[in-house]
Amino acid sequence: MPLESIGKFETKRLGVLNERGEADPDLMPQLSEEEIRRMYELMLLARVFDERAVALQREGRIGTYPPILGQEAAQVGSAFALSPGDWVFPSFREMGVHLTLGFPIAQLLQYWGGDERAQKAPEGLNIFPFCVAVASQIPHAVGAALAVRYRRDPAVVVTYFGDGATSKGDFHEGMNMAGVFKLPMVFICQNNQWAISVPLKTQTATTSLAQKAVAYGFEGVQVDGNDVFAVYRATREAVEKARGGGGPTFIECLTYRMADHTTADDAGRYRPPEEVALWRERDPITRLERFLEARGAWTPQRRVEAKEKAARVIDDAIREMENVLPPAPAELFDGVLAALTPRQTGQKKGL
Repeated sequence: MPLESIGKFETKRLGVLNERGEADPDLMPQLSEEEIRRMYELMLLARVFDERAVALQREGRIGTYPPILGQEAAQVGSAFALSPGDWVFPSFREMGVHLTLGFPIAQLLQYWGGDERAQKAPEGLNIFPFCVAVASQIPHAVGAALAVRYRRDPAVVVTYFGDGATSKGDFHEGMNMAGVFKLPMVFICQNNQWAISVPLKTQTATTSLAQKAVAYGFEGVQVDGNDVFAVYRATREAVEKARGGGGPTFIECLTYRMADHTTADDAGRYRPPEEVALWRERDPITRLERFLEARGAWTPQRRVEAKEKAARVIDDAIREMENVLPPAPAELFDGVLAALTPRQTGQKKGL
């Protein structure tokens, strides 16, 4: 019996804005000048937040922190495409997503200072707690998508993770379930090339991470993760498809972690400096500035003003964070269950 072809696939890569700041007019998403300017301001805010957070850790004012330097476009561009009712399940490196969605800056710093009370999202923000355990948030997101389907809610569930998560069982189980049930989900992988000290080439033999979606019966697309317009367009289209009943999408944002994995890491021990220098030339903020400059909407002075404004906002948040009183011992029980068990009630009284 001759061999029969039972399926073919291709994985596409989307890029809109090149490194010179030139955008493809046929692929450029419909965004107003105000929206583009807001994207730029949010990316700068995320960059300044990151710089301040690293400095705070070095000064002993917060704990270990995972920098997002170089990943601002992947985070701001994707979050910018979401609606207020959508649900977000982050890993631990999505501060740009939080800032874009309006999560209180002081509360973000409070969390990295070791205060778990900061994990509780304010009313109206559907953001689940940070998940430090790699890929553990993916099954949670799938469960939420099942609930959304059951309740006939028009919301979409979005989960973020890094390239290292694609080597974990949680990723494959979540992808499989989302595909089987055609859930309203968007999987966003920030492929920053390094899972701590493990390079991508030793994690997978595939040409892209996006093509892994094919095995689970839905679309995977790779985008230039340093191109905020490409990320926004891919996410918007995936969200619209999911909201319309078209099922999940896997978006691989090809970017780079220009800083250490965390402030407890020294990437210089395993990563060649030439590689880092190459990606610095692809800086997502510089790329957007070139685009805006060509349109007469940016000058070096505007960057200075925008960074100073961001710094003032973050410095105010730092003061607010450092004025928060530490939790009382009995607060350990708050939010654990809707109603404490008799035993827990007794334990709480004992404190």
